[in-house]
Amino acid sequence: MSFLKEIQRRRTFGIISHPDAGKTTLTEKLLLFGGAIQEAGAVKNNKIKKGATSDFMEIERQRGISVATSVLAFIYKNKKINILDTPGHKDFAEDTFRTLTAVDSVIVVIDVAKGVEEQTEKLVEVCRMRNIPMIVFINKLDREGKDAFDLLDEVEQKLGLRVSPLSYPIGMGYDFKGIYNIYEKKINIFSADNKQKVSKGIEFTDINTPELDKIIGEKWANNLREELEIIHEVYPDFNKEEYLKGDLQPVFFGSALNNFGVKELLDCFIEIAPSPQPKKAEERMVDSKEEKLTGFVFKIHANMDPNHRNRLAFIKIVSGVFKRNAPYLHVRLDKKMKFSSPNAFFAEKKEIVDESFPGDIVGIQDSGNFKIGDTLTEGEILNFKGIPSFSPEHFRYVNNADPLKSKQLFKGLDQLMDEGVAQLFTLDLNGRKVIGTVGALQYEVIQYRLEHEYGAKCSYENLPVHKACWVHPDNPKNDEFKEFKRVKQRFLATDKQGQLVFLADSAFTIQMTQSKYPSVKLHFTSEV
Repeated sequence: MSFLKEIQRRRTFGIISHPDAGKTTLTEKLLLFGGAIQEAGAVKNNKIKKGATSDFMEIERQRGISVATSVLAFIYKNKKINILDTPGHKDFAEDTFRTLTAVDSVIVVIDVAKGVEEQTEKLVEVCRMRNIPMIVFINKLDREGKDAFDLLDEVEQKLGLRVSPLSYPIGMGYDFKGIYNIYEKKINIFSADNKQKVSKGIEFTDINTPELDKIIGEKWANNLREELEIIHEVYPDFNKEEYLKGDLQPVFFGSALNNFGVKELLDCFIEIAPSPQPKKAEERMVDSKEEKLTGFVFKIHANMDPNHRNRLAFIKIVSGVFKRNAPYLHVRLDKKMKFSSPNAFFAEKKEIVDESFPGDIVGIQDSGNFKIGDTLTEGEILNFKGIPSFSPEHFRYVNNADPLKSKQLFKGLDQLMDEGVAQLFTLDLNGRKVIGTVGALQYEVIQYRLEHEYGAKCSYENLPVHKACWVHPDNPKNDEFKEFKRVKQRFLATDKQGQLVFLADSAFTIQMTQSKYPSVKLHFTSEV
C-alpha cells in the first residue's frame, strides 16, 4: 500500500471525560468491534472484577480508575485506529493535557445522569484552544438521566460547543427502547441481554411509516417523530468541513456497558474523523505527508512489565516512515540512535513492528535517553513544543523510609519523574528533595509504585508552598537577579532539567516579588 494511502487509513484520537463517565468501558467496546479483544472486562462498583484491558497498572485495578494514558490500536473496516485512553481523574490532568498534543481528534464522553462535569469542561477547553475536532458521546442511557434536549443545551452552554445530533434516544432508563440513528436513518432496538453482541439496525428512511408504530409502539413512534422535527428545526445539519475545523460537534447517544450505540459512533467516526494532521514545530509547520521522519515523545512509562525493569517512551509519528534499525537523530542529545525492537500496541499485546506511519504511536525501549517533548528526525533540527509542565499545587518533602534502599529510591524517583507523574525539585539551600504534584492522589500512586516496582519505601512531610514558579531573568548577570537569589535563597530550588524554580508560599509573595524584581520573570508553566 502506498505511503499516502497508509496515512489516509489512520485515525488517532483520544477519549476524554470526567471520572466514571464510562470512558474505559467505551474503549473496551471499541476494541471489541475491532476484534482486538474477545470479551470486555466489566467495571463494577469501582472494583474491577476482570481488569479493563486498558488499565494495566495494579493500582488502577484496585482503585477502579485509570491513572495512566493507555495506547491501544486495532483495525476496523481497513482503517488503522489508534486510541489514547486518558485518565479522567483531575489529579492526573497533566497526563491528559500532554496526550492531547498527540491526537488528531477527540471523543468526549458524558454521563446521562450527571451531565457536563467540571473536569470535562477543562479538557474540552484545551481541545477548543487547539481546534481539535470533537465528537460527543452521551453514555449510560440504560439508566435514568436528564432529558436529551436538556443535555444538548448543557453541552452547548457549559462547553461552548455547537452541536449537531447524529442519533437520538427513544426513551431512557427503564423506558429505554433504542436509538434512532439520524446519520444512517436506522433504528436500533435495545435489549438488555445484548451486551456482548452487536445489535443490528432496522432501516427507516421514512419515519412516518406505520411499520414504526408496530416496532416501538404508537406513543413512542409519535414522540420520536415530534422530537426529530424539533432537532431539524433547532440544530444545524451536520457539516463535515465545520466538524474538522472544530466549529461543529456531532452528538451520539448510547450505553457503552450494554454495547449499544457504540457501533454507530465507530462507523461514523471512521468516515468523518481526520487522518493524521500537520503539526507545528518551533522552526516550521511539519506536514504529515512529508517523506522524512519526524516524531516526538509525549509519554514515558516505566515498568509496563513488572518482571523487567523496562521503560517505554511513546512516540507519535508526525511525518515519514519509522523503520526498525534505521538511524534517527535525537535532537536534544544531538545523537544518532537505532531502535531494534519498536513496539506497537494491539489491546494488551505488544508487537514488534518493522514500519510505522504518521498517526501511529510507537513504544521504544528506553534506558534513560528520553524525556517528554524530545524530537526524533532524520537529521533536521526540529523541536515540537507545546507539551506543558504545569506548576504543581501540592508540595511535600520526600524522605527515605528504608536507608538500605536509597539507591532504589533515587532510581525510582528519577524514572517516575521522567514519566511526568510529578515533578522533583532539589532545594538549593540543603539539597532536600521536594515532590510537587497537580493532585494529592499522585502521592499515593508514587508511594505504591516505589514499593511495588522498585522495592523502595518513602514517607512525606508537608511543605507550605503555594506555587512553583520557573525563574527567567532578563539578564542573569545583573545586580537585581543576584539580589533576588540572595534574599530568596531559602525558597529556591532546581527542577530535573536544571532550571531555577522559586517555591512561593502565597499568591501575595509572588505579587510582591514581581513588583520588587521586575527584570526577574516568573512563569507558572515550563514548556518542555
